[in-house]
Amino acid sequence: MNRYFEQGAARAMALPNRGPLRFEEDGTLYEEILAAYRRYGFYVFEGVVGQKELGDLRRDFEALLDRAPVGPDAGVDRHGRPSVDTEFRRATFQFAPPLSDPMGGTEAAGGRYPVKMAELEPQGDSPEQTILQISGPMELMDSCLRLYGNPHLLKVAEAVNGPDFVPFTDAIWVKEPGLGAAVSWHQDGTTHWALPDLDADTHGFNFMAQLYRTTPENALWIVPESHDEGKIDIRARVEANGSDHLPTAVPLLCEPGDVALCSRQMLHGSFPNASQHRRVTFVFGFHKRRSVAGIEKKDIRDGRLVRYDEQRIRARSRLIPLAVDARAQAFPDEPRYVYQPLADEIDDIQWNEQTRVSLLKDYNLNDLFL
Repeated sequence: MNRYFEQGAARAMALPNRGPLRFEEDGTLYEEILAAYRRYGFYVFEGVVGQKELGDLRRDFEALLDRAPVGPDAGVDRHGRPSVDTEFRRATFQFAPPLSDPMGGTEAAGGRYPVKMAELEPQGDSPEQTILQISGPMELMDSCLRLYGNPHLLKVAEAVNGPDFVPFTDAIWVKEPGLGAAVSWHQDGTTHWALPDLDADTHGFNFMAQLYRTTPENALWIVPESHDEGKIDIRARVEANGSDHLPTAVPLLCEPGDVALCSRQMLHGSFPNASQHRRVTFVFGFHKRRSVAGIEKKDIRDGRLVRYDEQRIRARSRLIPLAVDARAQAFPDEPRYVYQPLADEIDDIQWNEQTRVSLLKDYNLNDLFL
């Protein structure tokens, strides 16, 4: 496995798809960046999050862990207080046994995890469960809301999906050292694979902001250029390879504060984190409006039939100008992004304690999954 990790890291660093976030003189995304993303399915923007903002994210994350439930459906934190998830309607914390693959080979998320990754044996003093994912982080960490409103990242979203882009969902993925669970090889999209006009952008993209340095052992692994292959027979590919070590995959290597742009259609997954290094990744994504409008489907999290009508899209999209205003209050010297679909509501959407309740609380009930 060490050899596989070393070879994957070398392949990753040889790809021409990383560097600072740059724009042309007219304010559009640097063309070479967009071309590299289109080819490989991901791009690493280096140094997007400054040290002060990174410190805020880490402090908020530690404060969140202090209020986390002690286990699945526990309802109390480690101090015996009601845990933070009891304040919200959507289940917030997903747990897994240490070094396991809880979703591989199951029907989770519509069966998009068809194979199980090799699992490892945790040390004897390990807890029975470890946090894998935290949903709805913007209502749990103000620093996540502010990062969501970053004007430069929103310009990237506009470059990829057009100025009328719409939100997907967001989460914090956690891989604690010696405990972090695997996530089986998968493609994120569940809705549009059979469309005759399917393209590499149909299922949207994610930003992945790293709070700590990623390593081959704890990183997300990606198969470059797989985002443009359509629906992949993952089971057949892994079986033909003879193991879950796909030979062309590369780890998403990032420094603290880097933000990766990643197609949701790429083949990706992660191994159990047996290393001594923590990974914490804030993931938030966006879609093309035409991919979302009018879609009717079952919610992959609770099975409810939902329709993505204009009312739902507008309600979820209000988080963009809300985040923009929250960021403007914290970073007044930055340019302020104008989200065109809600330009007429900008003056009415301001970040304060009232909108924390009226707009932010339980916002993820209106997520737009594809």
